[in-house]
Amino acid sequence: MSFSVTVLGSGSAVPTSRRALTSQFVECRSRYILIDCGEGTQMQMRKFGIKFQRIEHVLISHLHGDHYFGLVGLLSTMHLMGRTKAISIYGPQGLKEIVEMQLNYEGARLAFEINFFNVPANESGLLFEDAKISIEHFPLKHRIPTSGFLIREKEKDRHLNSERAARDGVKIEYFHRLKKGEDVYDEEGNLIKANDYTTPADKSKAYAFCSDTKYEEAVAPFIMGVDLLYHEATFLEEHKDRAKATLHSTAKEAASIAKMASAGKLLMGHLSARYDSVEKHIEEAQTVFSNCEVAEDGNTYVV
Repeated sequence: MSFSVTVLGSGSAVPTSRRALTSQFVECRSRYILIDCGEGTQMQMRKFGIKFQRIEHVLISHLHGDHYFGLVGLLSTMHLMGRTKAISIYGPQGLKEIVEMQLNYEGARLAFEINFFNVPANESGLLFEDAKISIEHFPLKHRIPTSGFLIREKEKDRHLNSERAARDGVKIEYFHRLKKGEDVYDEEGNLIKANDYTTPADKSKAYAFCSDTKYEEAVAPFIMGVDLLYHEATFLEEHKDRAKATLHSTAKEAASIAKMASAGKLLMGHLSARYDSVEKHIEEAQTVFSNCEVAEDGNTYVV
């Protein structure tokens, strides 16, 4: 699984015995990303076998407590477990001051560097990229500045037929360029064509995270064609008035965004603690978008 999402918490506002507060661990091409960090996240990581020290990037969507109250505790635990590698944290204005204030008041001196990056409110843009992935942000509509996140794989290498290449005497030092689709000349000036030794690369995938937000059609262009969309579905249609009042979404509205964005699959989460089962969420969503399910804590979803 080169691209997967493990749900650590899929509840909203208050934790329950079934659903912890919002947090997800994303593995993409050997890059390790934590999205949101509600209270209890590190306990969920222990429960589901996620290694703390792997995390390189932390994305915080907004400053409601159920999305970041676990962050300082997680950072402290990383320090106690001997972390020395720097970590990057991306979040709204104020997050850096909150984290540093808590650490300063307890007299903590972490053994690793924290690189903070501000995520501008009401804007979209690129947060991080390297040779294998990119992380983008886009605005959501909630009671305070809130961002969604889009994680993409970069274009993958073509598949090399190494047996054929070895049989024809193609040197190993040419393999990298051939997998990039480049034709190369050998030392004798003979042309080695990439198409003769490679086949097309696997499709690059994309994952979008949208929580918390009211129904907002303007989100769709930012996440068009994603393979997996996580969208909050805090309420059912019977509580639509409550959704509007709190700037949250219903299951049917989440499905409408998935359909509008031509998503491959919809994963609904951030469910209100008032709901004991998920069947009605699925039934409502499937009237609009068939390929959907409700996120469950501890489940890993392949993008």
